[in-house]
Amino acid sequence: MKVLIIEDEQVAAEKMENMLSEIDPAIQVQDRLGSVKESVSWFSKNSADIVFMDIQLSDGICFDIFERVSVNTPVIFTTAYDQYAIKAFEVNSVSYLLKPIRLKDLREALEKFKSLKHSLSMDLQSLVAQLKGNEPPFRKRFLIQIGEKIKKIEVEEIAYFYAQEKGVYLKLFKGNSYPVEFSLDKLENILDPEHFFRVNRKFLVNMKAIQNMTAYSRGRIKVELNPPMHDGFEVIVSIDRVYGFRRWLNS
Repeated sequence: MKVLIIEDEQVAAEKMENMLSEIDPAIQVQDRLGSVKESVSWFSKNSADIVFMDIQLSDGICFDIFERVSVNTPVIFTTAYDQYAIKAFEVNSVSYLLKPIRLKDLREALEKFKSLKHSLSMDLQSLVAQLKGNEPPFRKRFLIQIGEKIKKIEVEEIAYFYAQEKGVYLKLFKGNSYPVEFSLDKLENILDPEHFFRVNRKFLVNMKAIQNMTAYSRGRIKVELNPPMHDGFEVIVSIDRVYGFRRWLNS
């Protein structure tokens, strides 16, 4: 089986490829793409047996791919969106994987594809239209996998997101921290900017988590968060973001 993975998060793409190999070593991942532009170019020259496709890509929404090039390959979407989008998938008999993706769910999706392979009839243009109409503007919740358990976390519970070493984590107002499968760049695009602001390369904060602010060197601003970061880590608004930060607070 020849598989194409369209996912702009490298960690998530690698995880998907590793799980596919674990399920069936004979599966061939032809390519891993991260953008609408790359995907349009790829489909104009290539084909696959099945595509695993994330909804939000580095340069836009995956639905744009179908508007720019003919895609005749069955698609399994990977999504973290709410039940309205999921219902659209179900009506059109297209499988989906809810992030964070579990090995069990991936195996079941592949089995479903194999069982429908010879009779699958999909109207992707209709599916795209439905999903565009139901796509929520901003994320409302995150699903976090802890071992075999999946925990639902509402955005209102999150104080801030931060990058540490090679991972990205969310911090709840009640103090718990959990890893997430999104980069801060992507989180910045899918969270409501009325409530969250990217203060520097490592922090994306909820306005309600800001406890105090003080002037810092070179016109920057030091932010005290509640709950605080461990080890007395200082959160400084980078100089190129100070103006936007002030406007955000005054909006």
